[in-house]
Amino acid sequence: MSAAAGYLTGVALRARLGRVTAVSGVAIEAHGPDATVGEICNISVAGGLAQAEVVGIRPGRVALMPYGDVGAIHVGALVSATGDRARVPVGPGLLGRVIDAFGQPLDGGPALETVLTRALQATPINPLSRPPIHQVMETGVRAIDLLTPLGRGQRVGVFAGSGVGKSTLLGMLARHVAADVSVIALIGERGREVREFIERSLGEHGLRRSVVVVATSDQPALARVRAALAATSIAEYFREQGAQVLLMMDSLTRFAMARREIGLAAGEPPTARGYTPSVFSDLPVLCERCGTTANGGAITALYTVLVEGDDFNEPVSDIVRATLDGHIMLTRDLAHQGHFPAIDVLQSASRLASDLASSQERATMRAAVEVLADYERNRQMVEMGAYKAGANAGIDRAIALFPALQAVLRQGVDEPLARAEAFARLRAALGAPA
Repeated sequence: MSAAAGYLTGVALRARLGRVTAVSGVAIEAHGPDATVGEICNISVAGGLAQAEVVGIRPGRVALMPYGDVGAIHVGALVSATGDRARVPVGPGLLGRVIDAFGQPLDGGPALETVLTRALQATPINPLSRPPIHQVMETGVRAIDLLTPLGRGQRVGVFAGSGVGKSTLLGMLARHVAADVSVIALIGERGREVREFIERSLGEHGLRRSVVVVATSDQPALARVRAALAATSIAEYFREQGAQVLLMMDSLTRFAMARREIGLAAGEPPTARGYTPSVFSDLPVLCERCGTTANGGAITALYTVLVEGDDFNEPVSDIVRATLDGHIMLTRDLAHQGHFPAIDVLQSASRLASDLASSQERATMRAAVEVLADYERNRQMVEMGAYKAGANAGIDRAIALFPALQAVLRQGVDEPLARAEAFARLRAALGAPA
């Protein structure tokens, strides 16, 4: 085969074209082109091209959503299929950088020094090729390390209403967790909060070993979804290099909301609270990309779930709890008491706690939970003065030990503690030998 013939084999010999027939909100309908779902198309507008992605196909029609503003797109505009699918740049040059959903720097730094790109959608991992999770990942957060331990490769949800300290907790984890790389996805955040999180919560030390992927709330739904997928792909790249990766996504709820917008534009029927069926299939697919691999690398994932109206049983919360390996509940009551982090350990759970803790640690964990549960069960009676000391030995012990336990579980943002030392303090608070 000649060089010219070899070149021609990789060239599309016919253009796949179409025309915009309708623009409704952020949804675009076109007659043609002959494209597939997920393919990127160019739309001719005044001054250049606008990129859009195919989100649905109907007889003789293609549904698209743009990556940017639809203001310049008009009926009759030419649509051409590119044959490309979304990819993201990857490589060690991403460490310490803040990028958008397309891999473009947002931090004012130099252009990214990467030569590799990775598809946003990954091939599912064979579940039988995943090594079991048996190593603890120390976070420096005592409430997590002691009573809801996190394993390397585990996926956990952080559930909370607005304003109870999710972002501060994530910044604390990014600074102190025992991971090689942190990949942080800020999905649908306010623009003001992005800079505050990077400068105050994450800090210079935390950013040095982190990659931050940002899609603010004013960006189109496709950009917000793409940011979540890009962050996961970047984490997968580092895992393939054998690294221990912490992936933090704030928030999975806003990813679900963006996916709902796309589903509705594609013509899906709304179901529970307006969420489309694709939302409940896409959430497990996204979360299952994390975990362990045979090369020793692992992605440990923390997904925040913004609980609407403090309703922990709303649809997204339900599907996430059923999908992940544990959940950490932040409650407004503890936040109002000035208890930070506002983790309600009685409502939180790690499904791998028994595999990650030694027999002695499990005994200490059970004793602490029993004391906290006894106190919470009788809190109202005690605070009203209706309980008489000496009436119940268990309640008496809970009242005596509760302040010391609370002191162990409460900490400042820059007060990390090794897990072994934290357990020694917990045993001392319970009156047991250290």
